[in-house]
Amino acid sequence: MTTSVEAQQSTNSPRGLRRLLASTGVSMVGQGAVSAAVPLLATTLTDDPFWVSVVAASTYAAWFIIGLPAGALVDRWPRRQVMVAADLIRVVLLAALMAGAALDLLSVGALALVVFLIACAGCFFDPAAQAGIPILAGRDPATLARANGRFWTLDILGRSLLGPPLGSALFAVAVMLPLGLNVLTFLASALLLVGIRGLGAPASEHPAEPVLKAVKTGGVYLIKHAQLRMLTLGMGTYNLGYNIAFATFVLFATEHLGLKPGAFGVLLAMLAVGGLVGGWIGPRLHVRFSVMSTYAICLAVQSAGWLLMLVTPSVWLTGTLLVAVGLVSTVVSVVGGTARQSLTPDHLLGRITAGTRVVGIGSAALGSLIGGGVAQAGDLTTPLVVAGAFLLVGAAFFAFAALRRPH
Repeated sequence: MTTSVEAQQSTNSPRGLRRLLASTGVSMVGQGAVSAAVPLLATTLTDDPFWVSVVAASTYAAWFIIGLPAGALVDRWPRRQVMVAADLIRVVLLAALMAGAALDLLSVGALALVVFLIACAGCFFDPAAQAGIPILAGRDPATLARANGRFWTLDILGRSLLGPPLGSALFAVAVMLPLGLNVLTFLASALLLVGIRGLGAPASEHPAEPVLKAVKTGGVYLIKHAQLRMLTLGMGTYNLGYNIAFATFVLFATEHLGLKPGAFGVLLAMLAVGGLVGGWIGPRLHVRFSVMSTYAICLAVQSAGWLLMLVTPSVWLTGTLLVAVGLVSTVVSVVGGTARQSLTPDHLLGRITAGTRVVGIGSAALGSLIGGGVAQAGDLTTPLVVAGAFLLVGAAFFAFAALRRPH
């Protein structure tokens, strides 16, 4: 386990935490529905693969462009107001998207722009929500880990398990339905957040810096802090390996395993099932093991998951292994997030969260490119071999780090 930063702001508000978690659960169902509907909507506007990929990449682009400045601004603005404003902005953007679709005025370029702007609002909401968890849950490590376990469980339940199939089903009835659902969920989220007390602007002993200087301050703190640096490296390693394997996994499943395209979503649901279990196990592992040990175990399990899929072309075996991969993916989020919140001063939580998210998204994008490249150079099993080997090296590295720093 890690040593917490002392004298951090905390209101220890169970009621406020319940509202924050309820806001997460509600909004993630809507976001999951739209995540399935937007690619489908893009295909009705164009058959150009480039523009479809631009729409898909718009969310990631937002984090690269404004993620770090957003984190710096979150560290000087009242967190509750930031989250409510982000929700309401997304309501307006989704309403505009619905109007454009209804009036047949929507182009694929406009769709990409709206998706980008919605993601920009998320760049403010997510660091503020992550910063709010230790304030509302308190700084006790076990309590904080349980709060993070619930947070990520609700995230997976809405974004991955319930939302996407609901969004696809609603889209088949009418384009407006999944978008309208997300409007309602963001409105409900904002209403839940309005009732939270204690999420004001973070206290700081230092005067407000210019935004770019504040970004630099957060980056320097992250790089110089040995434990936070290792947490970020662990997240980057995990995401890189995962996305090397996952980049062409749909082709592996359909061509190598003989899975019918319509059944691919069921196979992917196994990741979410494992993630729900991981949300329950993560807080328990955080209490029993050091963060470095947990990272080593999770990297090793993910490595074994991808490599064991190559033993025999079995859909059942693959589905079971995906449960294990989903489980450790959530454990990494719970344990890493809890440690990060415990180690970071309140006035830096937005920047450290945003910096970690940018590294995670960057490593995911790089992993996808590597996965596609090695599949083209070899065959559809090559990305799993490369990912497994890379993750095994990462597991060994973090196991060595755990031996050097057992607590």
